Amino acid sequence: MTTALEQPDPGRHGSLRVGDPLAAPVPVLVQIIADEFAAASALCPVMLTKHPETGGFYVAALLGLKPDEPALITRDELAGTFRPLDVERRGFYLADDGIAIDPRDPRFGDQSGEPLFAADGRPGVALQRMTAIVRKLRDGLQHTDDFIAAMMTLKLVEPIDIELGFDDGDKLTLAGLYTISLDALADLADDQIVALFRAGHLQLAYAMTGSIRQFSRLAQRRNAGLSAPVR
Repeated sequence: MTTALEQPDPGRHGSLRVGDPLAAPVPVLVQIIADEFAAASALCPVMLTKHPETGGFYVAALLGLKPDEPALITRDELAGTFRPLDVERRGFYLADDGIAIDPRDPRFGDQSGEPLFAADGRPGVALQRMTAIVRKLRDGLQHTDDFIAAMMTLKLVEPIDIELGFDDGDKLTLAGLYTISLDALADLADDQIVALFRAGHLQLAYAMTGSIRQFSRLAQRRNAGLSAPVR
């Protein structure tokens, strides 16, 4: 179903309030941009995966292990350590050079939230903040796409299959995930390494590969029963 977006208008949307995006269930897979790699990789796996519609690569933070189970990263951790911009902007979308909203999004049903517009009809603090976030996402996606293109050009992207076992006998295989090959990275010529470093891509590649260890963290949490809805 296509989301019907509207331009924010004080006449039509003057009564709307902007609730906490973390009040809704947190998705287990969240698209992130390059600026978020460092914070995300300290908490959860950061992987390349493919858009189901286009087949193109994007970078995602895995906040859980199964789509039909709650996220394993708590809301407190997301609020204090890594607050994904794609979650933060829930209900808000880029429209040309401006911003659009989905007024039917449950986020706008929270009457304790911040007003979308000030009493004089000017954009409220929340709307100004969301506009900045959506634009940051737009610009960050270009930087991230440049990183992905560089990794593809140098043939550094490789598939990775994650197989996990759990105390209840359940076994889980995560397919369709990709990371950066450290072996292929080590084989690059010195000038290629320098070019990646100067572009900021080398740091991103190491953040991604280092985050693989976070799979064991998520598995331990699932074993401990922390896949119940988080507070």
